[in-house]
Amino acid sequence: MKEKYDIIVVGSGPTGSMAALEAAKAGCTVCILEKTKEVGSPVRCGEAVGYSGLTQFMQPKKEWIASTIKSIQLVSPNNTSVDINFNLETGYILNRNVFDSDLSKMAVDAGAEIYTRAYVEGLIISDGFIKGVHFNFHGKKIKLLSNIVIGADGIDSRIGRWAGLKTFVKMRDMESCIQYYVENLDVDQEQMRMYVGSKFAPGGYLWIFPKGNKAANIGLGISGKYSKEKSAKRYLDDFINNNFPNALIVSSVCGGVPCPKPMSSPIENGLMLAGDAAHQINPMTGGGIISGMKAGMIAGGVASEAIKKKDFSKKFFEKYPRKMFKDFGKNYERFYKIKTAVNQLNDNDLNMIAESVITTPINKRSIGTVFKKAIFKKPSLLIDVIKLFSGF
Repeated sequence: MKEKYDIIVVGSGPTGSMAALEAAKAGCTVCILEKTKEVGSPVRCGEAVGYSGLTQFMQPKKEWIASTIKSIQLVSPNNTSVDINFNLETGYILNRNVFDSDLSKMAVDAGAEIYTRAYVEGLIISDGFIKGVHFNFHGKKIKLLSNIVIGADGIDSRIGRWAGLKTFVKMRDMESCIQYYVENLDVDQEQMRMYVGSKFAPGGYLWIFPKGNKAANIGLGISGKYSKEKSAKRYLDDFINNNFPNALIVSSVCGGVPCPKPMSSPIENGLMLAGDAAHQINPMTGGGIISGMKAGMIAGGVASEAIKKKDFSKKFFEKYPRKMFKDFGKNYERFYKIKTAVNQLNDNDLNMIAESVITTPINKRSIGTVFKKAIFKKPSLLIDVIKLFSGF
């Protein structure tokens, strides 16, 4: 381990690995610090991505893919099922542990270094600039210097808080989530299912993401304002007991998912936040793999430019959020507005939407069709829906 690097990346998930990969390819010295003992473990998400999103960066390896998704089934509170074929897209449910590990190896192959069991405990700040980190490495306290720190340390980003950035998420924008990896399931392995309504997941949705060999990720996220009345776990347990009484729950994961708008300025002198740490998550779905990878790539590119120009100021780093908002941030702001409108719908509204959509021939249905129906109480959002789903 060197005493100083051009760039320190905190977190080895897809966001951190993409940032490190981009910067290392540009010739920067890069160090990734990961607090867990193994990259990619534990898995903390539903693992769903789209083909078009993933292939922006690379062709997927077969080892990454647990199942290929060709359609979605949306289920309303009264159990009306709406099937939608993915005519212009293919979905994947990933093996995140393999995927994350391979991304970090790509960064290492490009020249980055990675250290696991490296628990960052504070920032080094001098003359108003962040210039490195203090961390615990296998019980040893280490001071590591850098010109730039990229915080890709997730929802509870301590890096952002230590830097004085406003990372707080309002309760209404926080989803309480739990997911089981379940075996012995008789479900269509090429179709994902999503359930909405107060009995399934108030203020959110419940998902079944197949993972091959009669297995699936089954989980849900509910709005923070509802979780105090009945926990996410109770909602999920009730669903499993009622629908899959013979299923075998192999493992579980739980936590919070922030679903606000992306942070407008996730930067400081010597610092950039990316991915979940910067709230760069689709506020409608809670998905953040592809957007995190894109933000990491942008942050890594801006960081490498800064190294060449020897300018590590917040002003220079403004390039990063500008590029991020142009790429996906503006769309995520539209999703936030649509989510706010959809969350005001009651079970009767959701049933009515489902019953309306099933009158549309299946070859003409799309996710955009559903959302156009869903914003009937706020038609001013129609233009946002059209912009978001014009290609789907």
